[in-house]
This record gives sequence, structure tokens and C-alpha cells, in this order.
Amino acid sequence: MSIHEIPLSKPDITDLEVELVTTVLRSGRLSIGPAQEQFEKSVSARVGCDHGVACSSGTAGLHMAMLALGIGPGDEVITSPFSFIASANPILYVGATPKFVDICPKTLNMDPERLAAAITPRTKAIIAVETFGNPSYMDAYAQIAGRHEIPMIEDCCEALGCSLKGRQCGSFGRIGVFGFYPNKQITTGEGGMIVTSDKRLADMCRSLRSQGRPLPSSPIGTAKAPVAVGMGGAGVGHHSSPPVQTDAGPGTGSWLLHERLGYNYRLSEIHAALGIAQMRRLDEIIQKRQNVAGMYMRKLMGSADIILPNTCADTITSWFVFVVRLANTFTRDDRDRIIAGMRRHEVGAGDYFPCIHLQPFYRQQFGFGPGDFPIAESISQRTIALPFHNNLSERDVDIVCQTLELMISRENLKRT
Repeated sequence: MSIHEIPLSKPDITDLEVELVTTVLRSGRLSIGPAQEQFEKSVSARVGCDHGVACSSGTAGLHMAMLALGIGPGDEVITSPFSFIASANPILYVGATPKFVDICPKTLNMDPERLAAAITPRTKAIIAVETFGNPSYMDAYAQIAGRHEIPMIEDCCEALGCSLKGRQCGSFGRIGVFGFYPNKQITTGEGGMIVTSDKRLADMCRSLRSQGRPLPSSPIGTAKAPVAVGMGGAGVGHHSSPPVQTDAGPGTGSWLLHERLGYNYRLSEIHAALGIAQMRRLDEIIQKRQNVAGMYMRKLMGSADIILPNTCADTITSWFVFVVRLANTFTRDDRDRIIAGMRRHEVGAGDYFPCIHLQPFYRQQFGFGPGDFPIAESISQRTIALPFHNNLSERDVDIVCQTLELMISRENLKRT
């Protein structure tokens, strides 16, 4: 948690989360058990996909999605330069090449026309990012991917509970990936979730997350049906049978057999129990976040120096973060001084997001430089993430807004 009086983010943990985690701790089953399966079903059902595959992080989920789709050296994957670096790193993990396209200044997502123009015979996938949880253009990206018969991976790590035209985020691509870091809409501490309606992809990801053990459909990976899990009380029952068949556990004859190169990308039962509790509260959590965002909107809408987040009429936003932009007259140095000033006044603030292509490793590896994606670069130099979490009070929001406006006023005075 931030050292600031009003931190940038803060998880919302209640007695329900404590109860379910405690139940798992007392059960003796800490990995590959019923909580994982229940959490997977909870998320996939909410999204409208047939399968969920819990994993250790959203980054791990993206990595497995790339592997399951057969993407590798010589392939290009199109994605946004304006995102957290984890959106692009999995492309490198599999030896493929990232191909960035510039963004739309209104939505902060990739410009669909630029995306369509960037596709070449080497393009093997699109990683479509819902920046800050904004689902705009997801349907357009899916149509482009369909026309070119290439898969779309939906990086919905910031978008659980968001929807576009009545369709839930996570369901637009061939495969979607959520992240559950503590600043997300729901948290498992660390963790992620792959969602898909493609059973083959889901099974492959289940194998990849567990050291490449045989797929459930493989003759050597088939196990007996798991013993029924007690669902009374906290909803995570005691269970002492072998692990569920999706990870070919001890006693199946295949626990020490590995069909492919795999990884330890599993999510523990403890983390899954936390996720179950958070999913039960998801509607409540979304409402709280919408209320906080509404307070910010009302209090900042009169400022000529601030560009507020854009929300379209056909979207429902669950609000991952609340990021404002300074007007075009401000420079990155101005922005950085404003952030530093807010922090001195015990108010958390962040520069979400520095462009991926200008990160030192990407510049060294691929030769990217300033001016390659001017819209993303211009916006990234003027963004400020304000404190945002479920339980911010109106007094907290007032303090944040007053401090932000004070720091902006100081910068304006320097120009006169």
C-alpha cells in the first residue's frame, strides 16, 4: 500500500474474503483443488465463455495464450504502444515480433484504421488492449481479425465487468486474459484468468500452466471424476481426493509425465478462494467504483486544464483506474512536477502509462524512438492517474481534486 495519506490504490477486503481463505487453509488442500475450479467457473460464466483457466498472473495468461495459438519466431503480433509493458512482453517470450500501431486520442485504444493497415502476411495475432478498462473498438478489432482469419487475444486485464453493446469484455477475442493484481477491480493478490469458448485452447493452457502435463483428453491424462466438493458454509469445502482431472494430479499415473514444455503458472487454492469472494461481491464493487468515478467527473469537469476520461454511451465501465490528461499546453516536465507536488502533499499519483516502445529494452532491441507513435507519445506525457479504489470518500476525492488543481495553478503561474 502507498505511504501516502490517500494512496493511489487499495484492495477492498472484507470478512467474506477472510472466511473463504481461512476455510481453504484449514482444508489441507492448498493447490489444484475445488476453489480453483469454482473460481474459473465464476469468471467464465460472468464473461459468457465456456472455459476459464486460472493462472498465476495476467502476464502468464497472455504467454500461454500465445503458445496455445502456435505463435513463434518469424511471426508478428499487433498491439498498442500505450499500455502496461506486460501487454507486449509475452510476444517476446515466444520469439515473435511486436508491431505497434498508434492510438485513438478519444478512447486511448488502438486506432482501428491503423490496425487494419498494419496487417501483413506475417501477422499471426492481434493483442487488443482495453486501456484503463475502456472496451471501445473491441467489436471492430474482432471484425478485422475475422476478415484476415487471424486470432484476436483480448488483453482484458483491466476490464472485468466492462461491456460494449451488451457484450462482456473477455468475450470478443478467440481468447481473453484477465489480471487480478491488487489494484484491479477484483484481486487475488497475484493471479490471472484465461477465458475462451475453444476447448482445445483451454486444455492446452491447462497443460502449459502445470509443467506440460498431459491434456485431460489425452489417454494418459484422463483421470477419474473428482469427488464432489461440499459447497455449504463459506462455499469452499474440505476435500481430500486427488486433484481435479484438469491438472492430471498424483494417482492418475501421469503426474510425473510431461508431454510438452510447460511452466509453473498455477493459481493456488488460497488465491482462488480470495477470488471467489471477490466475484461474489463484483456487482457491489463495480457500483462503488462507478460512484467514485462519478465524484471525480463532477468535481473536475469545470477545469479547462484537464481532459477527463471518455466514456461512450454504449459501454458499461467498471473503472480500473481514473486517469486524467493535462491540456496540450502542458509538457511532460509540467506533468512530472504536478505528480511530485501531489505526492509531497500525501496524495498518491502516477504517470499511467509510459509508452512501451520507448522503454529502454524495446528501444535497444528494436530501434524504436520518439516520434514513432506520436499520438500515444503526446498523451502519455500528460496523463495523471489519481487515487482510485472502492472506498474513497467524498472528502478524499475533494482533497485529491483540490491538490491537483493547486499543483496545476502553480504550473500556470510559472508561465505568466
